[in-house]
Amino acid sequence: MQPIKTISSCTVVMPATNIDTDQIIPGRFLTTTTKQGLGEQLFADWRYDSSGKPIPDFILNTAAAKGCRVLVAGRNFGCGSSREHAPWALLDYGFQAVISTEIADIFRNNSLKNGLLPIVIDAEPHSWLLANPGAKVTIDLESNTLCLPNGKHVTFNIEAFARYCLLNGVDELGFLLQQDAAITAYEARTLRT
Repeated sequence: MQPIKTISSCTVVMPATNIDTDQIIPGRFLTTTTKQGLGEQLFADWRYDSSGKPIPDFILNTAAAKGCRVLVAGRNFGCGSSREHAPWALLDYGFQAVISTEIADIFRNNSLKNGLLPIVIDAEPHSWLLANPGAKVTIDLESNTLCLPNGKHVTFNIEAFARYCLLNGVDELGFLLQQDAAITAYEARTLRT
């Protein structure tokens, strides 16, 4: 994982509520064990027609979405089944953060473990973001602040251990491996007694 300190990007807005993980990455793409290439299948049933051609007016197929790293979604984003492929697909597309007023628990946990920052904010700034697609925002994970282009600063919460991992670019296993010397010393002390 890459460390996340700040993210400055224009936003892509998908205002629909209850976007579930099967819409994020349809089940037929879950047979892969690699993360590479899943970004092409992100929102596949909305993004491509029945012959596989891109639907020109779907937001991810527009020039405005290219290079954007922040997705602003409607309420209850990531609901449905537990599939780690959903944050993998968002990350492979290029997103680093998802902002909503409500993000499903399992999706949020899978995102944090894979380096995607799920941000829950209040309705007022969320409404502003929905009404201003393409707004350039800055997310500062060190201060847990989202800065809007109108100058408003919005605070958000991220669980402390997940925040530490994101700031340092380590997953849970990487964190444990960093503790190898302390674990070895503890085991040596315990075996002697």
